[in-house]
Amino acid sequence: MTTYQLSPIGHIRHLEGMYAVEILPEFRPALKALEQFSHVHVFWWMSESDTPARRANLDDELPYAPGQIAGVFASRSNERPNPIGVTTCFMLDVDADAGLIYVAWIDAHDGTPVLDLKPYLPHSDRVLNVNVAPWFTGWPQSMEDAADFDFAAVGLGEE
Repeated sequence: MTTYQLSPIGHIRHLEGMYAVEILPEFRPALKALEQFSHVHVFWWMSESDTPARRANLDDELPYAPGQIAGVFASRSNERPNPIGVTTCFMLDVDADAGLIYVAWIDAHDGTPVLDLKPYLPHSDRVLNVNVAPWFTGWPQSMEDAADFDFAAVGLGEE
């Protein structure tokens, strides 16, 4: 099997009720013009879940659908062969000099390694007609709608 080596470009920071993506100094020039976008995809390493046992697990019981087993490729489980997470984040501010991208929210722990950033582009990222698994029936249809959704009612709590 071919292996690949990844190095973080930064880390997730939880700063007094705020969330930020902190970019390492050597990668800060890559932030040029990012502030012109409203959203960014943040690719991160699920470092707190990275164990041989969790990498070997190929299915999982869904916390938001009790009794439902799905393959990890049909879920957002942190148990997967390569524990890569991705979150589309609304950017509140970009301080390129300090290497900080302030985001409204991200589902990663403080200190989580960041692997890459990509701007959200509607022409390639937005899907108007989408199907989701039945266990997501009744869930919000957008990030904006999700702000008022009771995730605790479906078994997902806040961090």
